[in-house]
Amino acid sequence: MSSAVIDVPSQSVAVPGVVGSGLRVPLVTGGTADYANLDHAASAPCLSAVRDAVDELLPYYASVHRGAGFASQVCTRVYEGARQVLLDFVGARQGDEVVFTRNTTDALNLLASAVPRGTSVVVFDTVHHAALLPWRNVRRVPAPASPADAVAALDAALAECPEGPRLAVLTGACNVTGELWPVAELARVARRRGARTVLDAAQLAPHRPVRLAGLDVDYVALSGHKLYAPFGAGALVGRADWLNAADPHLAGGGATRLVTERAVSWTTGPERHEAGSPNTVGVHALATACRTFATRWDGVVEHERALLGRLRAGLAEVPGLRELSLFGPEHDRVGVVSFTVDGQDPGLLAAALSAEHAIGVRDGLFCAHLGTRNLLAKAGSDAERALRVSLGLGTTTEHVDRLVAALKSLVSEGPAAQYRKVEGRWEPAEDQRPLPPFLL
Repeated sequence: MSSAVIDVPSQSVAVPGVVGSGLRVPLVTGGTADYANLDHAASAPCLSAVRDAVDELLPYYASVHRGAGFASQVCTRVYEGARQVLLDFVGARQGDEVVFTRNTTDALNLLASAVPRGTSVVVFDTVHHAALLPWRNVRRVPAPASPADAVAALDAALAECPEGPRLAVLTGACNVTGELWPVAELARVARRRGARTVLDAAQLAPHRPVRLAGLDVDYVALSGHKLYAPFGAGALVGRADWLNAADPHLAGGGATRLVTERAVSWTTGPERHEAGSPNTVGVHALATACRTFATRWDGVVEHERALLGRLRAGLAEVPGLRELSLFGPEHDRVGVVSFTVDGQDPGLLAAALSAEHAIGVRDGLFCAHLGTRNLLAKAGSDAERALRVSLGLGTTTEHVDRLVAALKSLVSEGPAAQYRKVEGRWEPAEDQRPLPPFLL
């Protein structure tokens, strides 16, 4: 298993290595610099262990299931074996099933297509669009001011739902602020009200262990591209009954038991919703990442907490900076921080950080428009967008310190280069940075 020692402000800890550490990128002001990837909340780089596992599999790549060839049998074993890895990773219960999907969005849309007709769905309007938009008969709950308010609000919303099936959509960690939600307490309320629960763990799973049985949620959805396995696979894990009773998510080969001129008989189990040739390479990558994290949680969490403390302390020194928060500055969170700076355009700051300082961050509303606008108003900011910094396994103290120094310089002195807006996005007015050879 590949690993790298990352420089952290407290005692150094070993965390899994990532592909791209040490990448040098060109600057618009001339020369090159080590790339500081501070945009892990959007997509994380590839684990070195995942790259190695994919390289091992590729010579054997073949279609899975029903193939007599040796390579097909190898890939079938890899694909089906990955289900148990995912079950173990999320602490699933006896009888829970794993359906492989493209990502969290696909997983939640799959569940939305499988809930019984007439199911009442309750969701907080602070969540990512993947958790907000797929549902029918949805009741949106306004942003809570505290974890206790969230529990009370969910209880009240479920109490107002009509008789029949109910589903509460929960988030593990806010993709805008990184703050952890009181998942176990929310699930307890939902259970008391006769509702099932689904946990969007896209932002939680790369940072903290997820225990489906311990949290007492019915389903969990996650993405490989957040878990350092960017090969197009995700998963929905949970109870089988709704999934087996629903029409297949996709109609096609693999989901059928028998097709005649008059009727189609669909299979049950995970294959019911996995029609077509599956993404065996992506599933293997995801399973490898889950195995890697499962043995390294102490180092991962310690690494992130040390860097997050350093980041927030540094950002507090930037004049006019307003950090966005749902539950308050002391609430526990993963390595994600969003903020605005008075008088500064977040998009221009992001462009200058990239072009002049080789720092990758994200600006916008982060696919959580309702929630982010609420947070901006709560912070007293008149900005229409925010800037988000998200830490990861390849982040170092130098990256954090460079970001803080660059922000201070940009706020006090402005960008060194000239910028223009093109289709609503800022970019250098004159950009001579060479592209990598594979794009030429």
